[in-house]
Amino acid sequence: MARKGETYDSYQRDAFDNPPRGPVGVHRGPRSVGARVRPFVIVVLVAALCGFGAWAWMSGEYKAFFGISSSPSTSETASSNDSSSDSTKDSATDSTAGDSTDSKKSDQSSDSTDSSNSSNQSTDGTDQSSQTNDQANNAQDTAVVNKATQVRVINATGVTGYAGQKADVLQTAGYTSVEASNPTGSTLPATTVVWYQNEADKATAEDVASTLGIATVEQAQGLDVPITVVLLN
Repeated sequence: MARKGETYDSYQRDAFDNPPRGPVGVHRGPRSVGARVRPFVIVVLVAALCGFGAWAWMSGEYKAFFGISSSPSTSETASSNDSSSDSTKDSATDSTAGDSTDSKKSDQSSDSTDSSNSSNQSTDGTDQSSQTNDQANNAQDTAVVNKATQVRVINATGVTGYAGQKADVLQTAGYTSVEASNPTGSTLPATTVVWYQNEADKATAEDVASTLGIATVEQAQGLDVPITVVLLN
């Protein structure tokens, strides 16, 4: 019991005279709306990122998203260059041999002309037969399918992952340098087509078309890669 005449200031101050500010313990105030919603937002973002990653991996679009190109390795490029150099040397050797043979036959034809007309006709027939054989050999060399040739498959159908599926078909068929891509704003053809730039790649382009079930094969200039496949609906 307080003594008469004593006031609040008459007692010594202790810890109970300085209570902490705000609610304490079970008497805490309600959390803000942002603090309550934050865990749900984090869960939704993580789920969306996981779903996008799974879709990109399954469809093959992660290569285009991260700028990954399926360009051939240095060893494959060097091997292709060596093969091209060897074929060029072989063609040059064949051409030189053919020229020397034609020169010899021309000399023989001239000598035969001086001797008799009948020998001229025989020599002419031999020359024509030789030229026909040379043309057949050149056509056979041109018709070689090179599955190391770089092929780009462009998806203009609007179907996600369709170019990647067709690229997998070509890789299964033995092609070693195939990449899937999307249109870059250039003018698109009216129908699905296989374009090739050089005449030496015609046989390979026809084989690509046959593998993918495409009927149209055309020669085009200004391509970034030797063979381009444009997929349309």
